[in-house]
Amino acid sequence: MHILAGLADPYLLLTILIAAFYGLVIGAIPGLTALMASALLVPFVIFMDPMPAVGAIVTASAMAIFAGDIPGALLRMPGTPASAAYVDDAHGLVLNGKAAVSLGAGVIASAFGGLFSATVLSLAAPSLAKIALTFSSVEYFWLGLLGLSCATLVSGDSLTKGLVSLFLGLSLATVGMDPVSGIPRLTFGSVNLLSGFGLIPVLIGFFAIAELMRGASVPVGARPALPKVGPILWPSLRNLSIHKLGALRGGLIGTLVGALPGAGSDIAAWISYAVSSRATRRGRARTEDGAIERITAASTANNASLGGAYIPATVFGIPGDAITAIVISVMFIKGINPGPTLFLNNPEAIYTIFGIFFVANILMIPLGILMIHAFGAVLRLPASYVSPVILLFCILGAFSVENTLFAVGLIAVFGVLGYLLEANGIPLAPAILGLILGPMIEQNFMTTMLKAQGDLSVFFDRQVGAWLGYATILVWLLVLGMRVVSTRRQAI
Repeated sequence: MHILAGLADPYLLLTILIAAFYGLVIGAIPGLTALMASALLVPFVIFMDPMPAVGAIVTASAMAIFAGDIPGALLRMPGTPASAAYVDDAHGLVLNGKAAVSLGAGVIASAFGGLFSATVLSLAAPSLAKIALTFSSVEYFWLGLLGLSCATLVSGDSLTKGLVSLFLGLSLATVGMDPVSGIPRLTFGSVNLLSGFGLIPVLIGFFAIAELMRGASVPVGARPALPKVGPILWPSLRNLSIHKLGALRGGLIGTLVGALPGAGSDIAAWISYAVSSRATRRGRARTEDGAIERITAASTANNASLGGAYIPATVFGIPGDAITAIVISVMFIKGINPGPTLFLNNPEAIYTIFGIFFVANILMIPLGILMIHAFGAVLRLPASYVSPVILLFCILGAFSVENTLFAVGLIAVFGVLGYLLEANGIPLAPAILGLILGPMIEQNFMTTMLKAQGDLSVFFDRQVGAWLGYATILVWLLVLGMRVVSTRRQAI
């Protein structure tokens, strides 16, 4: 009863509502991430009571993760890195007049993913946190490599072009300081490159700027009109019922990946999308039904990873990602010490936080639908009015993340590169995946090698690491085997 009374506090509910609108607006702007939305809230929430302060960050981050789907579907410009995984499927449905289906799948699946992880968080947080804490650099290496292997599942019809894109992303990931030795690599004496290529400028360039260039190259009369967004709620609930297995799989992947410190929603979305791509490849890969299933699975994993990240944060005080690091800092300032003792000394506080997850994700459905209709109405204005505003937000997004004009130049360079890659049929998804996972794989590989003094057998010494290794190798063998069989059938 104390928990329900706490959740019914008008001040807490008003704070959640304001944070929800704020998160939706930030997430819908290309380049402005859920992490930025959370960080910008800190100066305001620091003066609030503990529960409204935590509730504001929890709500804003959940809304921002979903809101990144809106420009991704309508403009092919993912608002957040996690939305990039399924931007082509979402935008493809919009071009086919299925805007409500595309965006509806995102909002309902995101809410379902948040509710799924909140349920797991409430019931099994201590058990899952213990599993997450057993992961060493060996397990993280195999997890990263397993995720990287998924590039073969999102590479389209041509494995060769997919690998070209993947190795481009891995090459970009090597620029900057060596994660172990600290020696500058491929910086050519530029101070701006010491931290490498930031994910946000690359993402804005590859998708947003390249899309603006494609739009500018098409005659005004030949541009497809943006369809009106029709009814969303009931058709989307029906689609969720049809693709419930994909949603459950995405929720499970998102929660487990989110519980691993440092993994985050980006990796969860890519892995879930890749797994779903393999599940829908035969027969339904190019159909509307297959696209909805992939969007549903990846969107569910997006928001489920947020709840998963709070598992180690609340049970052991170890942040699962950068957002939970901010929340933990706020909790300490407010006199709430996350960790095992919190469940004993102040159980009302921790379960009120869990309850906020449920409230925020339920609120996501009506507010998300409202935001979709508002965004769609704005984008039906003439492109000559909308495109300069989008370009301005892209520039502001890149500058606000990196705080340098160099980042603004990067979005132009990667915009041209992305335009040329897609003009030649080379997919962008593997490159983004390589840029995200490359540093994680390299750092954990080098750390493991230093600890084992170069003995490669250490990657199979630990039980969990060995199973992840076998699973990764099995994926490689399956992909190669299927390619060989496909080639022989075509030869016949």
